[in-house]
Amino acid sequence: MIRLMDRFPLPLEGITVVAVEQAVSAPFATRQLADLGARVVKVERIDGGDFARGYDTAAGGLASHFVWCNRGKESIALDLKDPRGLDVVRRLVAEADVFVQNLAQGAAARLGLDAATLCAEHPRLIAVDISGYGSGGPYAHKRAYDMLVQCEAGLVSVTGTPEQPVKAGIPAADVAAAMYAFSGVLAALVRRGTTGRGGPVEVSMLEALAEWMGHPLHHAMHGGAAPARTGLAHAVIAPYDAYPTADGGRVLLSVQNDREWRRLTEQVLEQSGWGTDPAFATNAARVANRERTDALVAKALGALGADEALARLEAAGIACARLRDLHEVAEHPQLAARERWREVGTPAGPLRALLPPITLPGGAGPRMGDVPALGQHTGALLRAVGMTDDEIAALRRDGVVA
Repeated sequence: MIRLMDRFPLPLEGITVVAVEQAVSAPFATRQLADLGARVVKVERIDGGDFARGYDTAAGGLASHFVWCNRGKESIALDLKDPRGLDVVRRLVAEADVFVQNLAQGAAARLGLDAATLCAEHPRLIAVDISGYGSGGPYAHKRAYDMLVQCEAGLVSVTGTPEQPVKAGIPAADVAAAMYAFSGVLAALVRRGTTGRGGPVEVSMLEALAEWMGHPLHHAMHGGAAPARTGLAHAVIAPYDAYPTADGGRVLLSVQNDREWRRLTEQVLEQSGWGTDPAFATNAARVANRERTDALVAKALGALGADEALARLEAAGIACARLRDLHEVAEHPQLAARERWREVGTPAGPLRALLPPITLPGGAGPRMGDVPALGQHTGALLRAVGMTDDEIAALRRDGVVA
């Protein structure tokens, strides 16, 4: 019998991943693999590396996107336009279990690094192509930045206020593609374990985000109309919004049924008559009178501090939350209580990072390795594929590696 306290290795220990990657979608996917124990070799350009390294300098002088997506990897800097640089990648792939790339559409195929080509050469290899719109169709070669795909997938159309559509504040299309690439690799590894064969995995940002659009998409396709943009409010529930408090905070609450409305009015707002008033007694009536409903709630909560408002809502069994800014999230009491923060090494020194959300009891914990400097592991990786010091020196002299 396996006991909970037995110690297990990380599930991807012994798996080697080679990634020719940039920006967010592929790097975030391979970071998940690294956290679960895989060895991830990140192939970067010699002239600056992954361009996400230059997005900003907010993380101790490093780019916040890069620090987020690239811990636990080994960096090798190569010129893939030089046949000698491309040969190094081919040598690395020959010893790998997984290859991931998200180059511009067609670039990997021109280098012979597309999934179909590599899997034909290495039957056990799992090779992942991540693109904006997929390998075929009229949009295959269209530029696919996250904001553009959010627009094409309809996310922007349902996000924002009635007057103004807005994009999500995170790279939702990149993250969606990354997580499907991650789960695709895990599924392919399970299949390889039973069949002995790897194979191609294809993920597009558009298709990943379109899947995440399932509720509003089905609502529109089958119900005839898309859900209205309502900001923090809800199209068919009231009250459901964020309301300002006396101390400058904002408290979001959601009333799911008429019993909760009566509890809200009696125990939080201290206005029992509103619970049975025909203008507010049912959700349909509250939605029809949304402005009046919100005004009543806002006036009552506006006389309370955020802590007191939340305490009353919790005591009454009303779903609620504090609208936090990012500095408050970094100090969130729940994350602190569950000890979700760690430090990871970076070229700028240790930085705080969240534990990955997959928790595997009985294991050694996720491998939250260092964020690599550009080309930090070039020499070691070249020696690992059989190159001599003289050969490495020649590649450095010719600008093929860095």
